[in-house]
Amino acid sequence: MIGRHLRITGRVQGVGYRYWFLGRAEALGLTGWVRNRADGSVQAVIQGVDAAVADMMAAAGDGPTLARVDLVLPTDQPIDSALTRFEQRPTC
Repeated sequence: MIGRHLRITGRVQGVGYRYWFLGRAEALGLTGWVRNRADGSVQAVIQGVDAAVADMMAAAGDGPTLARVDLVLPTDQPIDSALTRFEQRPTC
């Protein structure tokens, strides 16, 4: 298992990006969370098998139909065993 922290910028708020991300992450069997940030970006922590994490990172660059993703900035994230599902968190 690997973990990644993602910061996604562009037109990613008000277009269903978090809901899309949540559904995609669940379908890939990932654990973690996604939330909006006050600066207009989206932040996520994803963890799972290498291939599923890679698929999610690639898909994050497209997003849902109305989104326009400018940048997906990934950084390594230690595995958090307390994360047992994928959830949406409040804006920070």
